[in-house]
Amino acid sequence: MIKTYLDKAYTARDAEGTRALYDNWSASYEDEIGKNGYATPARCAEALASFAPDKTLPLLDFGCGTGLAGLALKLAGFEVIDGVDLSSQMLEQARAKDLYRTLTQIEPDAELNGEYTLISAVGVIGAGAAPISTLDTLLHALPSDGLLVFSFNDHALEQPENIGRLNEWLDCGAARLLFSEYGDHLPEIDMGSNVYVVQKA
Repeated sequence: MIKTYLDKAYTARDAEGTRALYDNWSASYEDEIGKNGYATPARCAEALASFAPDKTLPLLDFGCGTGLAGLALKLAGFEVIDGVDLSSQMLEQARAKDLYRTLTQIEPDAELNGEYTLISAVGVIGAGAAPISTLDTLLHALPSDGLLVFSFNDHALEQPENIGRLNEWLDCGAARLLFSEYGDHLPEIDMGSNVYVVQKA
């Protein structure tokens, strides 16, 4: 049986291995996950839209990939979206959609500049993708009252350190949980995800 890129996506690897995987997957990525009913981008976009005070504010799509989250965010009414990703080849696919104000390739340990009050990280954190420390990076970059929407798929939810790190932010009052909902991620392979909207205190 031939292993697909999706089969490989949830295997732990270092940042350069992740970059290589997504560079190689970029041309067939949307076809493969589209066949599996990828639902999380629209769920995240709708959740963020329900809490965002102003959809004209610049929004950072962190780990934007080929731009599927950017498309969902545009459809939800967000007007100014910047994208960043590790993979140059994924960014080329996103650039072709003409959705983003800017698209930038970043390094794994990149610091964010803090100019965004809205950040999305759709399908970014979890096994085979970004480490849970990324949640810290994103929340540190937000100003007070800024909003982050992100998701943990079933693989990420199985790793107790992921929920544990979120709870560290919530339990000490550094952030507030506005929304949490479990639903479809890739329904054709019976995989779900939890979507969260968190507001920095």
